[in-house]
Amino acid sequence: MKIAIAQLNPHIGNFERNISAITDKIIEAKEKDVDLVIFPEFSVPGYPPLDLLEHKSFIDNCRQAVIEIAKQCKNIAAIVGSPSLNPAKTGKNLFNTAYFLSEGQIIFTVNKTLLPTYDIFDEYRYFESNTKFSVVNFKGKKIAITICEDLWDQQLSESDFGRNSIYNISPIKELSLKNPDFIINIAASPFVYSRIETKRNIFTSHAKKFKTPIIYVNQVGAQTELIFEGGSLVVNTEGKIVERLKYFEEDFKIIDSQEIETVTPLPIIKDNITENIYCALVMGLRDYFHKMNFGKALLGLSGGIDSAVSLAITTEALGKKNIKALLLPSRYSSEHSITDAVSLADNLQTDYNMVPIEPMFKDFKQSLKPLFRGLPDNTTEENIQARIRGVLLMAVSNKFGHILLNTSNKSEAAVGYGTLYGDMAGGLSVLGDVYKSEVYRLARFINRNKEIIPENTILKPPSAELKHDQKDTDSLPDYEILDDILFLYIEKQMSSDEITKKGFDNKLVRKIIHLVNINEYKRYQAPPILRISSKAFGAGRRMPLVARYDE
Repeated sequence: MKIAIAQLNPHIGNFERNISAITDKIIEAKEKDVDLVIFPEFSVPGYPPLDLLEHKSFIDNCRQAVIEIAKQCKNIAAIVGSPSLNPAKTGKNLFNTAYFLSEGQIIFTVNKTLLPTYDIFDEYRYFESNTKFSVVNFKGKKIAITICEDLWDQQLSESDFGRNSIYNISPIKELSLKNPDFIINIAASPFVYSRIETKRNIFTSHAKKFKTPIIYVNQVGAQTELIFEGGSLVVNTEGKIVERLKYFEEDFKIIDSQEIETVTPLPIIKDNITENIYCALVMGLRDYFHKMNFGKALLGLSGGIDSAVSLAITTEALGKKNIKALLLPSRYSSEHSITDAVSLADNLQTDYNMVPIEPMFKDFKQSLKPLFRGLPDNTTEENIQARIRGVLLMAVSNKFGHILLNTSNKSEAAVGYGTLYGDMAGGLSVLGDVYKSEVYRLARFINRNKEIIPENTILKPPSAELKHDQKDTDSLPDYEILDDILFLYIEKQMSSDEITKKGFDNKLVRKIIHLVNINEYKRYQAPPILRISSKAFGAGRRMPLVARYDE
């Protein structure tokens, strides 16, 4: 049986676009004598549609789209993902469903069993869980169809309390009792830089354990914060990968089910984490602009590492003609920072303007002088500068219709090293899930072939340059130390005592944890963040604002 894997990038709610993309691939597959073409989870409406699932008209459109796609399935079959109504009078209204389409109609459906409800996932809010297991017979083959998490029956949460699994049933084990010829898994599995290998291992270990080939098709593209890397796979019964689709691009491959066991396995590829993060951020930014129908971007360029990396990523994503940079030097900006910012803009051939903020800063200080009389300068004056920049950036954004991008990194966001309505402004955060130490590695990756980001930007001590001779290390530890502590607390959810046992100073650990906790209110008002880690700020990390709890 010839099977086509269609790794597509759907657009949530854009039924016309999604139907067109799916039917185009069905027609292409038919022209190549394919028997079955498979598409990702929720390929019809796009994933995740969130509370659109509570709108009857949205569900009606999903159903009509599936029927329309089915009409193309004559002399070929297809598997697409979409919601379906639960006919029972009890339970949730919907199922997350895989539709098997053939001869112009729906001939078989499979509902998702394991409904992830952790981190960014909230599927039990919308869907009822499947309790019945069966295979579909097609072209003399028994096919087991699973949906994303159904193959992740050993999935552990970040705080699993020693459990072996967060689930009490294994769909793949149930389906294996039906003796399928192969298993198809349609998925919308988000990118996490630290879990690419883990994800692969799930498919290879299950194929080997159950002695059944697995064909996995994953969504690609970005939906606001969520980034999907694609990376669809075909795995033989020895747990060897025999076909692999591209990362961060749409792709289309045809395999013969009879040859899965005989073709030579592909070589093992060592993942380059920094390159994966870079490609994910580029795709995430590009998709956000294209899917929102935004044209041009604006960002503040300081001469620092964060804005430099952000500008390079944005240039790659949108093209140099679609970017404007604004240089906003103050009395505290070093000459090197200004020349570095200009050099970067010249290297990337991006348009920039310079607007010194000193006159405005003087006016603010003069206006506030009667009120602040007798009080020393402190972070108030630093924040005024950041907010002046925010006002100027938003003014240019409004005047020219450019979307302002936020350039703050995860380390700064974690400890509150940012100014509300100042450098925290923006429509989308490029580096909000990237620790500072990884930002430096991204800079080196960007410069891998030639110097784009000036070497001085990479080598100089990081500074907000909001007062004389200021350095980030005046109030924070070195970023390598800070980031290790933050990772253990945020991603690994360790307590201060557990982190201290890893070799860190207990007083420092408690200080950092306290900073993370008391700055939750700032992050609550931050722009959406391109998510690349297992625990990003935003929808996947819901902490109470008024809590008083330092672990």
